[in-house]
Amino acid sequence: MIRNILLVGAGSFIGGTLRYFISVQMRSIGNGFPWGTFMVNVMGCLLIGMIWGWAGRCPNAYFTWNLLFATGMCGGFTTFSTFSKESLIMLQSGNHVSFILYTVGSVAVGILCVWLGHMMTK
Repeated sequence: MIRNILLVGAGSFIGGTLRYFISVQMRSIGNGFPWGTFMVNVMGCLLIGMIWGWAGRCPNAYFTWNLLFATGMCGGFTTFSTFSKESLIMLQSGNHVSFILYTVGSVAVGILCVWLGHMMTK
């Protein structure tokens, strides 16, 4: 268990550091659009898709690599990548109602909670 926690923690450190670095680099683009967040989310989705695909070809290493890179690094980088992967799994499995509820609900409730949290601390 300690080994697994350390793998996730190391990956989270890498992901969080990369997120900060990319966000700082993207600030110069400006124009009111959150390019740093957008790029991190897109890159995180691509990365978790690549990890997921690679893990299917290397099942013996899946658990360790999944903890370090998918759970840790992508989790520290962006949780949007995990959300997107879970949504795609629902869509591919034909669970369209759950897919719609999860995607629309996550976005709507997420925005509502950000607003609520902001209002609670004003």
